[in-house]
Amino acid sequence: MEKKIQKLKERIQQADAVIIGAGAGLSTAAGFVYSGERFNRYFSDFSHKYGFHDMYSGGFYPYETQEEFWAYWSRYIWINRYMDAPKSTYADLFQLVRDKDYFVLTTNVDHCFQKAGFDKKCLFYTQGDYGLFQCSKPCCKKTWENESMISSMILAQGFSIGEKNDLALPDGTTAAMSVPSDLLPRCPNCGRPLTMNLRSDDKFVEDDGWQRAAAEYEAWLTARRDKRVVFLEIGVGYNTPGIIKYSFWQQVYQNEKAVYACLNMESLRVPEEIRDRSIVISGDSAQVIQELIS
Repeated sequence: MEKKIQKLKERIQQADAVIIGAGAGLSTAAGFVYSGERFNRYFSDFSHKYGFHDMYSGGFYPYETQEEFWAYWSRYIWINRYMDAPKSTYADLFQLVRDKDYFVLTTNVDHCFQKAGFDKKCLFYTQGDYGLFQCSKPCCKKTWENESMISSMILAQGFSIGEKNDLALPDGTTAAMSVPSDLLPRCPNCGRPLTMNLRSDDKFVEDDGWQRAAAEYEAWLTARRDKRVVFLEIGVGYNTPGIIKYSFWQQVYQNEKAVYACLNMESLRVPEEIRDRSIVISGDSAQVIQELIS
């Protein structure tokens, strides 16, 4: 592993440009885990009442009322979008590429790249953003920032919000498991319920910001088609491999000067056609990134 890390460090230093393709595994490495202690700290009341033991399961539970649905989801969005990741992994990654010509393509929706200092103009969040709402119909191609709406729901449940956006309850109190009806988010355009701007079906809104980012990404790739580019894939699985993984393989195959690098907990295969220009490192991505900047 040490030899692979040193080789990757050299390739990044020599590269004309670096593109990062990030999946859920990167945020997991940064401490955004959805079960265990972190889940119990914020959702023990929901777990006790309904019997689920991780945030994903709670997100799919058929709550009887919208007031309870948004009590759960406001906590979920707040801790996974507005609170910082427990580890410095994203900041370390920014340190690795901050002086390079870089771009980021990610399926993550937690905004960690921008909070770590990455230039917004060099980010393409393909699957949405926990920080945005859209109409549930949808009636229009617009999204709305939701921080003030989510924070109002959080406060209505009895939580206080600290300096680092962490949540706390006064001693001896328990959180409410519903929010007032007047806080339920409504579309400013048509009055229908708002929902998260997350790609799950054909109702996902690709707003003006999404369209601009998609165009910037394509322009960035086109301008560097024949340059020494490191395609650095981190924490990408096989849920939506066509967005990052397969795309990176194809582009490395088409550019003989390009290098494909993959950081992942699992040992993944690489196509024979690009194997001699690939660096695959299995293990904790957070640790590997720290070693790359040391």
